[in-house]
Amino acid sequence: MKNTSNKRMMITLAVVFILPVALAKLALDNDWFNKASTNKGQLLSPTLDMTAIQDAAAEPKWQLLYILPTECNIECENALYSVEQVWTALGKEHDRVSATVISTPQSDASVTQRLIQQKAVKLLKTNVENVNNVFQGEPTNAIFIADTLNNVILRYPLQVEQQQAILHSRDILSDLRKLLKLSRIG
Repeated sequence: MKNTSNKRMMITLAVVFILPVALAKLALDNDWFNKASTNKGQLLSPTLDMTAIQDAAAEPKWQLLYILPTECNIECENALYSVEQVWTALGKEHDRVSATVISTPQSDASVTQRLIQQKAVKLLKTNVENVNNVFQGEPTNAIFIADTLNNVILRYPLQVEQQQAILHSRDILSDLRKLLKLSRIG
């Protein structure tokens, strides 16, 4: 009697401790669940180093980036609106982030003039060659997030409809808030 009781206890212990581990291993091997990808933007791998077009004297900040095209269409206007609104929506955290628009000599001059007068958006002037060196073939018709070490890490596609752009701005804001929460720099 005692012998069968001991066997039953050992089998119960084995089931209680080994079965969950075996099921977890099986779930991992067969991709039965979403693997904790919580960012809403496209993660750039490898990251893009934009140190070459940054002001060396500037303090390290997170950056919300947009590259101004030669002609600013509706997608461009929506992107500029999104960048400014996300920066404003950061509230007390907005001093840790720079809303930056990269401008080249080929960029839309009327929009460049308008951005010079805005306080929320920092205009970063460079040439096309520097932009091409940084983005290395990555499409620049997007909104980007760069970390405090000048690594471009996330990409968000542009939106044609303003309502979609506003909804998309929420995704950018969500990712940026997570990054700021996890970061002690900038």
